[in-house]
Amino acid sequence: MSTLDFGSAAPAEPLLISAGELAHLLGCSTRTLWRLRSGGELPQPVRFGGTVRWRLDEVRKWIAEGCPILRARENERRRK
Repeated sequence: MSTLDFGSAAPAEPLLISAGELAHLLGCSTRTLWRLRSGGELPQPVRFGGTVRWRLDEVRKWIAEGCPILRARENERRRK
């Protein structure tokens, strides 16, 4: 049985990032970020409580793939 060590001195990289952090990562304003989100051009965020966050690993994968428009992917899945 493994245990998690939460007492390490080095802070772990966050699993989820905020809209402000994502906008900074993408080099755009938060307003542009929300516009892209509304257009289906970003990975789906995670919602909990009153917050919206993006999974950092999904964002990195999306960037590595060349930032494809995800709305097209969703439409293709619905057709199948």
